[in-house]
Amino acid sequence: MGREFRIRLTIVLIVFSLILSLLIALFDYKKLEERVRIGQDTKIAMAEDKIIDSLATIDKVYSILDDQTGNLMEEYSKELVAKYEVEPDFANWDFEALRNQFNMDVFILDEENTVIHSSLKQDLGLDFSDCCPNFSKLLDERRNGNEFVHDGMDIQTKTGEIKKFSYIPTPDHRYLLELGVELEDEEIFRQFNFLKTVEVLEKKYDDVIQSIRIYNPKGVLMGIQGDEEFRNIDESLLPLFKQALKSGQAEEGVRVDGGSRVTYRYIPYTADERRGYSTNRVVEIVYTDVELSGMLSAYQNEYMVQLAIILAAAIVLSFFIARLVAKPVYLAFHDSLTGLKNRAAFEEEFKKRFEKDSEGKALMMIDLDNFKSINDLLGHREGDRILRLAASTIQDVTGQGNVAARIGGDEFIVLLSKTDLEEAEHIASTLIGKVNEELSCLRNKAKLAPSISVGIAFASADDDFETLYEKADRALYRSKENGKNQYNLYQVG
Repeated sequence: MGREFRIRLTIVLIVFSLILSLLIALFDYKKLEERVRIGQDTKIAMAEDKIIDSLATIDKVYSILDDQTGNLMEEYSKELVAKYEVEPDFANWDFEALRNQFNMDVFILDEENTVIHSSLKQDLGLDFSDCCPNFSKLLDERRNGNEFVHDGMDIQTKTGEIKKFSYIPTPDHRYLLELGVELEDEEIFRQFNFLKTVEVLEKKYDDVIQSIRIYNPKGVLMGIQGDEEFRNIDESLLPLFKQALKSGQAEEGVRVDGGSRVTYRYIPYTADERRGYSTNRVVEIVYTDVELSGMLSAYQNEYMVQLAIILAAAIVLSFFIARLVAKPVYLAFHDSLTGLKNRAAFEEEFKKRFEKDSEGKALMMIDLDNFKSINDLLGHREGDRILRLAASTIQDVTGQGNVAARIGGDEFIVLLSKTDLEEAEHIASTLIGKVNEELSCLRNKAKLAPSISVGIAFASADDDFETLYEKADRALYRSKENGKNQYNLYQVG
């Protein structure tokens, strides 16, 4: 059994034990911390979970049930495209009439992603490249594409209304035709209104939570209509908001409001089915900050002692486990005599590498010539020594980047991972010469002629292990037939 394998196994077990120990100790510490918080964090966590579940529910419902709205928007969008082909001058369009016809707002976005025409006057001049660079990139992709797309739930930037938007490019890719339909009056929204969930949570946990708000990725408050400035996130909190959005992790910050310490917690949310930019949102929970550090410090020493004991026990246990299981694990994947991979492990490695890329891969079959005579004349002990010597030579010559294995009594196989004809022939020639050199003493002393024969087959896209093995075996057979101590390449026919 390889000493290196045993060391690696021990290290893996120690690392695993350390990680497990750290997780257990951290879990215990978190339980202590939870007791100290006396339910405050529980209330915040419950509020967080409920609002996230509420958002996830309405997004899932819309992903399943709003196909009818999406299909209607697609139908109207294609009508707009047809209208554009007849009349490309938007100045001649009656956007108010279109709004009444579709019962949807109509927007025209130019190549700068600016709203140049709209049935909603407040949005005229809205420049997405200025206010929302990431969303603007998405709009560029859609304008340069050829498909109709409809997003999930979003808000009207200027008014705060919750809407659903769709986009389709004009045939000349100069404009995006956008439709927006109000969702708050729809039955789906009324049944799964996350804004009502917010109101209920704020009342239920009013002793801890001051407010719960939901922002779109642009930092605009959802569900609140009115002055645009009021609906934008506070500039001082914007860096924290952006960090949460970027990292995908909850972020917290503390500041003093009205003489009291208040914690602002931002939780990023992404729908399971991402539809456009609007399915990313950030939940803001504002709650009063309770001084916990003093209470938690009493548990610090207990936690550190517990962690030290667990780590020490884990390390000792890892050494014992490694000694017990190292050999059985090693022999499950390696040949006990030579230390090379066995056939099962080789086939597994072959499939893993071959599935990634078959290009530049070749299979080399190697057979010890006259090995039966060596066993008969010199005994199995000497035969085993020669097998180990051959395996070591094969491993050294073929290199670490390739995979060698013993698959039978005197048969070996090598997967050349990245090679060409010249390199494969060089490896085979070097291997034959090296084995001849290593076994030359047998020629002189025992009057034997030990050598190796090699067969090489290059993989094609249609090959698998069995077919490539058969090709290499045929090439090996040709080497044997032609006098041994040589290599041959598989050739069709």
